[in-house]
Parts: sequence; structure tokens; C-alpha cells
Amino acid sequence: QVQLVESGGGLVQAGGSLRLSCTATANIFSMGWHRQGPGKERELVASVNSAGSTYYADSVKGRFTISRDNAKNALYLQMNSLKPEDTAMYYCAARHIAENEYKYWGQGTQVTVSA
Repeated sequence: QVQLVESGGGLVQAGGSLRLSCTATANIFSMGWHRQGPGKERELVASVNSAGSTYYADSVKGRFTISRDNAKNALYLQMNSLKPEDTAMYYCAARHIAENEYKYWGQGTQVTVSA
């Protein structure tokens, strides 16, 4: 069982920046950030595996940067040029290499971007 704990959410004005952090209790193959905005379905924002391969949703490319520190079992999401539509609960998630879906989830951290 892997436990994930997020931190770093908050309220920021449009155009501002926030950095989310997630700490896992064990090293795991793939880690990612998902978000769910008001009235929206949950979506994968960005992910990175232990080899360093990354994925970004089109809506955040060029603005968000995902990174991980394998030595610390930590995952980060640097969010720049934030927009009101980025407002959502952000969840850290992780999965093992043999799994197709994310198995482990954090409790979420709220990001609110004001216009």
C-alpha cells in the first residue's frame, strides 16, 4: 500500500504561480497529477514515470511542469500563468508499472484562481 500526501494548493490571481508537492511512502513507477473542477470530470493533467518520461494535457502544456525526486519519493507540479479555468481540486496519484490505471490517490489539494 502506497500513501500519498499533497500540499501547496491555495488561492492565487490569474497569471500567478503555485507549486504543488506530493510525498509518497514508497517509490513507484508512475506518478501523476489529476484535477477535477466544478461540474467537470476528473482529468489527468500531467504524469511522469521513474525513467523521466512525461505527459501533459494540452490545456497545460507550456504552463505547467511536472517533476519528481526519486530519492525523496516526491512529486511536484509547478504551475505558471494560471487561469481561472485551472481552478480545481488537484490529486496526486500513482501506479505500478503493471497497472493501467492509477491505484493510489492522495486526499487532494484545492487550487483556486481568481480572475
